[in-house]
Amino acid sequence: MPIIVNLDVMMAKRKISLSELSEKVGITMANLSILKNNKAKAVRFSTLDRLCEVLDCQPSDLLEFQNDKD
Repeated sequence: MPIIVNLDVMMAKRKISLSELSEKVGITMANLSILKNNKAKAVRFSTLDRLCEVLDCQPSDLLEFQNDKD
């Protein structure tokens, strides 16, 4: 998939655990794990908004486009 979720990178930079982030964002650890492991097919803007707020980052810090044709 050409969209890569760099949630694990931001979590490491902010030194926050999956359980702590889950609590602060208000989504389950299972759903966060799906995002973190690039298994998600979609992400709600409201979830992206909360992730950016809690992690103090921009959407571009979490999402990256990789062209498979390179």
